[in-house]
Amino acid sequence: MTTQSAPPRELAAALRAAGLNGVDDSVRRRAEYSSDASNYRVVPTVVAFPRHVDEAAAALGAARQLGVPVTCRGGGTSIAGNAVGTGLVLDFSRHLNRVLAIDPQERTAVVEPGAILDDITVAAAGHGLRFGPDPSTHARASIGGSIGNNACGSRALRYGRTADNVVSLDVLTASGEWLAARRFGRDGLAAAGPAGVALDALVAEHLSMIRTEFGRFTRQVSGYSLEHLLPENGADLAKFLVGTEGTLGLVAGATVRLVASPKAVALAVLGYPGMPEAADAVPGLLPHDPVALEGMDARLVEVFRARRGAAAVTGLPRGQSWLFAETAGETEAEARAEAERLIADGGALDAAVVTGGPARALWRIREDGAGLGGRTPADAPAWPGWEDAAVPPRHLGAYLRDFGALMAEHGLDGLTYGHFGDGCVHVRIDFPFATEPGRYRPFVVAAAQLVGKYGGSMSGEHGDGRARGELLPYMYSPEAIDTMAAVKAVFDPGNLFNPGVLVDPRPVDADLRVPQARPLRTGLGFAYPHDDGDLSVAVHRCTGVGKCRADTTAGGGVMCPSFLATRDEKDSTRGRARVLQELANGTLVKGFGSAELASSLDLCLSCKGCSSDCPAGVDMATYKAEVLHQRYRRRLRPAAHYSLGWLPRWAKLAARAPGLANALLGNRPLSAVAKRLGGIDARRPLPAFAPSGFRDWFAARPARPVRPAKVGNLEAPETPETPETPEAPGVPETPRAPVLLWVDTFTEHFAPEVGQAAVRVLEAAGYAVQLTSQPVCCGLTWISTGQLDGARKQLRRSVAALDAAVRAGIPIVGLEPSCTAVLRGEITELLPGDPRAAQVRAATRTLAELLAATPGWAPPDLEGVPAVAQPHCHHHAVMGWQPDAALLDRAGAKVDAVGGCCGLAGNFGVERGHYEVSVAVAQTALLPAVRHAPPGAVVLADGFSCRTQLDQLAHVNAIHLAQLLASHLPDQP
Repeated sequence: MTTQSAPPRELAAALRAAGLNGVDDSVRRRAEYSSDASNYRVVPTVVAFPRHVDEAAAALGAARQLGVPVTCRGGGTSIAGNAVGTGLVLDFSRHLNRVLAIDPQERTAVVEPGAILDDITVAAAGHGLRFGPDPSTHARASIGGSIGNNACGSRALRYGRTADNVVSLDVLTASGEWLAARRFGRDGLAAAGPAGVALDALVAEHLSMIRTEFGRFTRQVSGYSLEHLLPENGADLAKFLVGTEGTLGLVAGATVRLVASPKAVALAVLGYPGMPEAADAVPGLLPHDPVALEGMDARLVEVFRARRGAAAVTGLPRGQSWLFAETAGETEAEARAEAERLIADGGALDAAVVTGGPARALWRIREDGAGLGGRTPADAPAWPGWEDAAVPPRHLGAYLRDFGALMAEHGLDGLTYGHFGDGCVHVRIDFPFATEPGRYRPFVVAAAQLVGKYGGSMSGEHGDGRARGELLPYMYSPEAIDTMAAVKAVFDPGNLFNPGVLVDPRPVDADLRVPQARPLRTGLGFAYPHDDGDLSVAVHRCTGVGKCRADTTAGGGVMCPSFLATRDEKDSTRGRARVLQELANGTLVKGFGSAELASSLDLCLSCKGCSSDCPAGVDMATYKAEVLHQRYRRRLRPAAHYSLGWLPRWAKLAARAPGLANALLGNRPLSAVAKRLGGIDARRPLPAFAPSGFRDWFAARPARPVRPAKVGNLEAPETPETPETPEAPGVPETPRAPVLLWVDTFTEHFAPEVGQAAVRVLEAAGYAVQLTSQPVCCGLTWISTGQLDGARKQLRRSVAALDAAVRAGIPIVGLEPSCTAVLRGEITELLPGDPRAAQVRAATRTLAELLAATPGWAPPDLEGVPAVAQPHCHHHAVMGWQPDAALLDRAGAKVDAVGGCCGLAGNFGVERGHYEVSVAVAQTALLPAVRHAPPGAVVLADGFSCRTQLDQLAHVNAIHLAQLLASHLPDQP
């Protein structure tokens, strides 16, 4: 049988007739699955989501009958292009993702193919066990994908590869028969049935070649691992099938081995002049049997520091490269002692031992390497392609020197890091795919020859896929290549499984994604200064590492709240990026007005979590606003764009008679009509307008004493003949300095009490609070609804109103995080030609940032105050919540900071059609945290949306940081 293409509708109909419900042949779904984490674009015919193994078998039968190729997929984090295919893609991560059993005595787990690696470890943790291999994608990579690629990770040095941790596999063959793969030992391969008999004959025929060419060192992952079939290795069919990249069968279940978690660990960090010198030290450190031994380039650390801030990288000893060596012991003292012994043999320039939080922070750099490496230190795109070659560790230093020279010879550069203890090197290289894709092939061929020279492997853990399958002859003899083809013929004579991978591979430069994309430069709403002014370059930041599919809320992460609510690739940052990439391609998704784009972006909350949490810096909120801008510019818009997008206008109008407005909107029939006409969900209560605005309160308050303070080129105004009030305890004895309080729409019209509290706190800190002479607006609601021309108008007015204060060096303090984030972010993207925009951006502070930088200021005493804090998503993503956390800690509060999004997210949760997802997002982390808060705990939420969501769903009265601080200030005289 020869595989062929079939029309999507025909294949989808056949699958449904076979009993599958989760079948999708839509253009949008095919776009979402057109890439994995590799450089390749291969559009599938249909994507299906089997709910149990019988459905997987039925799907395979339908595909076999039509001659359609089958590709199995888990987390979709393959960097080699082995999780994409032209025919049927079976996604096991959606439903077949359970850990079925844990046997603590045998130290095994029975799992379905879509089970996430971290879920296996969590299920085993109660028994002091874990799954050993831990690739950097362990929070979203599936066991099926790990079996396909023979995944390893940092701690494979101690715990082994996936192949070393597999006991047995339940495999569905191309003929539809079940194969129980295991170690057959003395029974020999023939005990596996007809396929085993054929394999046994092949092994016997090529015994000498298999013994000399395969299994030469631990990270020889390329090709089929035929060494496991040798009689002296127990004729282990299960281990052999690990790393065959879905080309020989469909793995429907597995029994995997578990390992004991170390009781204590320490991290030895050793600094060296460069990566080759670090690699030279590796052989001398391996006798210490470290749990992990990783290499890290200083330039990758610089990228991390630029993305996360200087505070995110601390504790690194002197050097331009580092080895991270994890040691274990029965106690922390034992682990530290072992780390010190290892350092003594390291010959490093400098070294340190860290544990606990500092160690986790350094490991985070390593785990984000695949995404961070996607941008060079100059913030230019860098790509996989020559991603994880490996050589025996004793040759690693020499290989790195030659590899660096090879990159220089080809005019390329890359950020290197990797599993140095195993001789495996990761690198992202600035291949000019968009402008000179022809330079790719000559380099990877030369790189393959270099690896062959050192007796290495094209792949050390990610598999060969489409990226390296063609290069296998540079490390294997013709006999070995022919033997692997014969093995493929035994299992899959019709080439049904993953054609184009490993055997009869596609050319390495076929199907590359970026060269097929068109630039998107003209008529854009945003400037995209970090992406050469090109939306196409921006959306191709996503390389598919899939961190958006992991739940990072426990560690304070936000991305991606919609995926965590629906568990659908459509609602992940990656899925949306793939659809946008197809917009740039132009063959599947045609234009900004396409239904596919609308569907893909509909449930994006515009939380901006991805802009900070995604290692590649994808900013889906910006892309969504751009798409809405292009789709509706000069056209009739959805009703919510007028009702919610123009909220500042309606609020200003309502402020003329807030009591009347509240009465009208509180009337059920009138409210129902207003919601229906405004595109608002009927279940959403409308927030009440304040009886009077903040500006009215500020204007009516008694004058405060002000003493002159030199700020920039201006002196703060002096109020003569006004007696000075005594300073409150903890307030610096300094003249009052001016600060401009940015009064946003929400503070002015809905929550003036927040502004009032902020004024009290700022004055207690020694500041003289000023406002702009006229109301101002950041344009946030226009931005979130894609009305970018309107947002620009608002921002131009605002920068004009702020100009005098900014020129005088007066800081601007924002209270509403989303509005403050506009002044710290989008303002320069929307007004790129106005130098005042950059000046406003530089002058804008959060309340916590300003207070922390105030000389002599001390926070009020919050000792023993329990609090649950919901950092606003934009606060987290743009400004960072660390200053708030530090301030609260300094004040003595006991704060549980919640990750994730509140779910209301401005206009999102109010719009009709979003209510269920809005509530589901809140249930991910926020509502459980509030429910489990200690009695009397303060719920802290600076965002008006966050406070509204808490009020409506949990009946909790959350407060702003300013209110918490003001409530604990000493009484003013």
